[in-house]
Amino acid sequence: MGRIHSHRKGKSHSRRPASKRSPSWTTYSPDEIVTMIVKMVKEGLTASQIGVKLRDEHGIPLVKPILGKSISEIMVENKLAPDTPPDVSKLLQRAKKLQEHLKAHPGDRKNVRSLELLEAKIHRLSKYYKSLGKLPAKWKFATVVAQLE
Repeated sequence: MGRIHSHRKGKSHSRRPASKRSPSWTTYSPDEIVTMIVKMVKEGLTASQIGVKLRDEHGIPLVKPILGKSISEIMVENKLAPDTPPDVSKLLQRAKKLQEHLKAHPGDRKNVRSLELLEAKIHRLSKYYKSLGKLPAKWKFATVVAQLE
């Protein structure tokens, strides 16, 4: 599958565990895993960062087979879920950095185009999350490209 705004193909990545059963080598109880997740959320990590940390440092390949719930569901149960979905917030951070770059370098036309594409992604994702109810219906991203021209 190709990317939306470029001619590149996808990139290779690691595969998920083949078995959906709870692994036999994990020594952590479900309560310990939940407390680790809550502690990491309070430190400011996102759900994907928590999953990577649990995999690499604690030897827990997947949380869902052990607990029956995903990390995001645990965050919602403990009322620690972020206001905006993580992919939207990451795109918003990128847009902010790009806007700061364009203020310092107003003649950089290539990055004006990349900001346009980035804003299009944000609008598409926000429309999707509004339909799911994960973003408020009145949530709006202010377009900066129109102000640049």
